[in-house]
Amino acid sequence: MIDAVLVKFDLFFDKRYYAPGEWGVKKGDYVVVVIDENEYLGVCESDVIKVSKKNIDGRLETIRRKATDADLSQAKENKKVLAKAIKEAKKEAQKLDLNMNIVQVDYSLDRKQMFFFFLADSRVDFRELAKKLAARYRTRIELRQIGIRDKAKQFGGLGPCGLSLCCNTFLTDFSSVSINMAKNQFLALNPSKINGLCNRLLCCLNYEDETYSYLKKDLPKIGMKMKTDQGEGKVVSIDVFKKAYKLELENGDILERTV
Repeated sequence: MIDAVLVKFDLFFDKRYYAPGEWGVKKGDYVVVVIDENEYLGVCESDVIKVSKKNIDGRLETIRRKATDADLSQAKENKKVLAKAIKEAKKEAQKLDLNMNIVQVDYSLDRKQMFFFFLADSRVDFRELAKKLAARYRTRIELRQIGIRDKAKQFGGLGPCGLSLCCNTFLTDFSSVSINMAKNQFLALNPSKINGLCNRLLCCLNYEDETYSYLKKDLPKIGMKMKTDQGEGKVVSIDVFKKAYKLELENGDILERTV
């Protein structure tokens, strides 16, 4: 376990763990960090906590400094530029007949790089748009195509559990989710039940999948035929928490067994 603090950025709602260094940061403090040699403003989403190394993606970088009044003033000025930039970028994309929806623009704190995030149904050749934006803002331009899950992460909402979306609150990345996870947990394969606001499979299907797989190890599979002292039966249901299963005999009787 190592000391770390979770830092959230405006950079498409990105969140990362950082070593606190000697700054004595706490939840709510604004800090400056370095990503790819550029400075970014972030806010601490937690106090200094103990984090397992397996939850750290790569090397744990250290916070550069607590944000100064000058940093906060610069961030405020950047947002004024960005409010106009997204409108101008959309107009340029329309002029170039690009099938893309620009949903957010962001700056590094030092204005050395500007990011444009967009949704598109297919690959987009945005090279000419990048040239025009670079000429206008005289900085390095990066356009990033994002998915519908990223959009849900940005705008947020309420999940079927009644709580704020996991991606918008605490998830730092998107883990792979498959339909087999829903099957493994005996969930009805109804899109309205297993899909999130992004119309993709719920991220939370990943949370308990390993537990279900572990609990099912000693249980027979549904449909399996088994012999009993009352005749042959077919497994018609299992209860992973009770470690029990039900057999339907040839005469229609139901037997419940435990393992």
